[in-house]
Amino acid sequence: MRFALSEDQTLLQDSLKRALGDLSPLERVRKFADGGEATAPDVWAGLSELGLPGLLVPEEHGGLGLGLLEAALAAEALGRVVAPTPFLGSAVLAPLALKLAGTDEQKRAWLPKLAAGEVTAGAAISEPIAGARDGAGVSAEGGKLTGKALFALDAVDAGLLVVADRSGGLHLATGADGTEALPGIDATRRLSELTFKGRAAEALASNQALERLRDAAWVMLAADTLGACQAMLDKAVEYAKERKQFGRTIGSFQAVKHLCAEMAAELEPTRALVWYAAYAFDNAPDEAPLMAAHAKAHTSEIGRFIARTATEVHGGIGMTDLLGLHYWFKRIGQNRQLLGGPEKVREIAARMQGLAA
Repeated sequence: MRFALSEDQTLLQDSLKRALGDLSPLERVRKFADGGEATAPDVWAGLSELGLPGLLVPEEHGGLGLGLLEAALAAEALGRVVAPTPFLGSAVLAPLALKLAGTDEQKRAWLPKLAAGEVTAGAAISEPIAGARDGAGVSAEGGKLTGKALFALDAVDAGLLVVADRSGGLHLATGADGTEALPGIDATRRLSELTFKGRAAEALASNQALERLRDAAWVMLAADTLGACQAMLDKAVEYAKERKQFGRTIGSFQAVKHLCAEMAAELEPTRALVWYAAYAFDNAPDEAPLMAAHAKAHTSEIGRFIARTATEVHGGIGMTDLLGLHYWFKRIGQNRQLLGGPEKVREIAARMQGLAA
């Protein structure tokens, strides 16, 4: 049995790392965050040339036909540079929703466009997963959607929306009657509040597809956090090798060594957990829901520890905008809460195992 990435998976990692170094350097991330751009079309166009939007789209619809592990590797690479892209909605959740519950006609209509990057997709699935807030929730009746969805992912300028109603049903809509930006701590990812006032929508098959989308989203958020954590650890180690105090690099002090070693020791088994959760999604479906929950909850906790500790290694400069460390810090913090914080996810995991009512 092989407990490592394949040659093709390693090549995917390396290719994305090189491409993202040019497509989404810190200067581009800062411009997006500070400039109030709705989207970063240049970044997405560059990734589309590499075929990233079609990772999960079957080959017969113009995609690469790969699995969630490959998507998790891509999410990890994107998190490592906090890239401002609609990857989660366009390349993961929408293709999966169509594959799991779409009709042949719906697949033919949307999957080729998603695979080519011609259309971006958003997902409004938070309420039935993490619980409704402020009276939010969408009702579906007679092929029309009514209500409000909060924390919609990648919905800004999206040509397709995957919307979950209060009962857990999924629907495809080409837009909302109202889209309002929601403030969030992570300026590299846009969250939206969507309002529906009898908006026409196409229902997807009711076959527990929402639970599968939830599991995939949890794994993707965990992988994104994993990449952001690795970046923060790398930056902390690099800084410790260069910064001098009392005539010595601070990395030579035992206390700083311990901080870096502890971050590395916490992160490495987390990587194995996230990768296995992604693998289980396609290859061990009975294990997949619980593994996805473990990955999301555990990575959220480890992420908070690494974000704090890496900042401490940098000292006062770690909090400055000039260094930019806060972009990774905030990405980790937002990933922690999206689609359920660790406490909520553990509660769901307990119900899966019959440990809670």
